[in-house]
Amino acid sequence: MNSQDRLPSLAVLRCFEAAAKYQSYTAAAEVLGLTQSAVSRQVKELEDHIGTNLFYREGRGVRLTVAGDALMKEISGDLNRLRHTIHHAIIAGSGPKALAIAAPPTFAARWLVSRLPSFQAQHPGMQLAVYSRAEPFDLTANKIDVAVHFGGWDWPGAQLTPLCPENLVVVAAPSLLAQHAASTSADILQMPLLHLSARPHLWPQFAATQVGSKISRHGCSFDQFSLLIEAAVAGMGAAILPSYLIESELARNGLAKLASINSDTGQSYFIATPMGPAAPIVSAFVAWLRNQVVRRT
Repeated sequence: MNSQDRLPSLAVLRCFEAAAKYQSYTAAAEVLGLTQSAVSRQVKELEDHIGTNLFYREGRGVRLTVAGDALMKEISGDLNRLRHTIHHAIIAGSGPKALAIAAPPTFAARWLVSRLPSFQAQHPGMQLAVYSRAEPFDLTANKIDVAVHFGGWDWPGAQLTPLCPENLVVVAAPSLLAQHAASTSADILQMPLLHLSARPHLWPQFAATQVGSKISRHGCSFDQFSLLIEAAVAGMGAAILPSYLIESELARNGLAKLASINSDTGQSYFIATPMGPAAPIVSAFVAWLRNQVVRRT
């Protein structure tokens, strides 16, 4: 093996990563439990191996050179992938099994968590850690094995698998329907209407498909689906909601479905997993999760 094929040690790479992150050999040494001179030697070994300077001195700290910055962008991802690989090896080993899952808060609370016991029944001893996350993030850096994502194909650094469409429906509580007619779309639009502040276009979109219909100006606005659901159940107004989030309310007639909405936003629910081969337990969870979805036509 020639010198170009020989890889630097993991200790060398970790020292470089820490020094680049904190822009200080001293801070890197404290984090790694080493001396400042040890970090300096490790970085010098890497510079000798590559054949160029990776840092230059700046006051009491250091700054990356152009070559150092380019290497840091590559090596950080490589080390995170290695950490994730080791994490999966631990999961697959003889120790306790664990799976870290992230999902949007309302989806997790109202759809996912109640189904998790059936997955545990298929995998005795499986320990689950569930986190509420609404926006894309670095799965590997946060040590998350599987995430549920609502949106488009817009999660950089993750593999996305379609889970289900949003399936928006217009619903109202029986108490509201006792006071208002709901035979037609025009009737619905004259009810008090409940709005999600993040998606103010939903009711106008529904009204646009109904010739001659006008939207009632009466109604309240909420910033979370969970609050919107509770308001609808309380009879405060009609609401447009994802059917997956109100399965129990529809089943026990706490809410009545009045209409369906054909959404053309291109947004849907996806399963996000880190790039690269998945651990067997992750593949099993993804398959199980997809099987939980009732395919609606």
